[in-house]
Amino acid sequence: MEEKIFFYYTSDIHSHFENWTKVIQFLNQKKIQRQRENQDYFILDNGDHVDRVHIIAEALLGKANVQLLNHANYDVATLGNNEGITLDYNDLFHLYDEANFKVVCANLQSNNKHNPEWLEATHQLTTKSGVTIGIIGLTAPFNAFYNLLGWHVASPFETLDKHIKQLADESDIVILLSHLGINEDEEIARRYPEVDVIVGGHTHHLFRTGEYINKTLLSAAGKHGKYVGEVILTWNHQREMLVKKEAYTTNIDHLEKDQVTIDHIEKFTQTSNALLERSIITLTEPLEVDWFKETTIIRHLVETLKDWTKADCALLNAGVILDRLEAGPVSYGDIHRICPHPINPCVVELKGNELLEVVRGSYTKALMELELKGFGFRGKVIGRMVFAGLEVELVEKEKEDIHVKSVMMNGEPLQKDKLYKVATPDMFTFGKLLPEISRAKSKQFFMPELLRDLLVETLKKFK
Repeated sequence: MEEKIFFYYTSDIHSHFENWTKVIQFLNQKKIQRQRENQDYFILDNGDHVDRVHIIAEALLGKANVQLLNHANYDVATLGNNEGITLDYNDLFHLYDEANFKVVCANLQSNNKHNPEWLEATHQLTTKSGVTIGIIGLTAPFNAFYNLLGWHVASPFETLDKHIKQLADESDIVILLSHLGINEDEEIARRYPEVDVIVGGHTHHLFRTGEYINKTLLSAAGKHGKYVGEVILTWNHQREMLVKKEAYTTNIDHLEKDQVTIDHIEKFTQTSNALLERSIITLTEPLEVDWFKETTIIRHLVETLKDWTKADCALLNAGVILDRLEAGPVSYGDIHRICPHPINPCVVELKGNELLEVVRGSYTKALMELELKGFGFRGKVIGRMVFAGLEVELVEKEKEDIHVKSVMMNGEPLQKDKLYKVATPDMFTFGKLLPEISRAKSKQFFMPELLRDLLVETLKKFK
């Protein structure tokens, strides 16, 4: 006898609740189909469901995301970096206290005496016929951030070495919920034949029909809930083995929105608005925003960044402020609306010649007009760079890169080999946006403060 076992999964939702309503419509349809055909199914989430870019996730610190997973009757979830490093220690420790699903993440551990009760390394699911499915979760080891918050994330490979043999011995099927990214998933598939299926995420890749490396099936459903993943495993009871593995993703743009979920989200929205409506200050006149100019609000914010981090100088791109503030009361909700990014302050040490290259590179049209997606940035374009603690003389020509004529600090030219402490949004420490910053050997991250926390302090100075 052969039995088909169905798994439906989401990954990297990032609080895109406008798509979540369609995700639930899809899942409800699949539940009805599986129940009608008396087939076993399980629902999984692969992390980064929470993203504080959305007012609900900001005000309720991810608890509403967990409730939405509960409402959808998820079975197992792992957590991503957006759950792990955008919440302070206590908020993450209690994030899943009311979860009706299992949370597996084998390489996450608290640096305090004990882990939260909800945290499991592995979990075993069982079909009605007795087929056992071992689930293990892994998340990306961003320990430069996790350690500052009171957590540690072990190497995924060392963690698999520790758990995989026992999990495989005790289970008929092994599935990895991986919030590690495509490169690590591929390497795991090469190293660990015990893993039957990898549900991938973090790098937002999409496999429409799955891919194989050796005998391991890799699947991935992209980002933001535009697709839902499906894995179908066929188990042969006589031979006691998997005889077929399939993976698909379905674009759900065409689906109707689930009304019950719309109602849940509306209630969470009302609660969130009430929590964030407290006024910070009252502006006597509007604060304008221009992504390609140095405005009053961005100039004061970069000065706050410098002073708060006690750096020699600071840089900040104007594109981090998304919209103007009108005259009148300004609430925490307004701050979140114009600065929703989960970006932390950071200080790097650069030599004078490296800092000069950063300044020059920041004024290129390619960087200023870059429509960045990722690294915590939730805006449209990088925009113009604004500095505090530096006197930058420019030569601007229309439709050309801006030429940096000179850079001074305290009236003196930068010294080529002198080390300077430079405050920056942590987004520039990733990738190749500003290579000198990403390559810096000394990086001090400030956690759990986000850039908008500094914006609050900045606006208080306008009283």
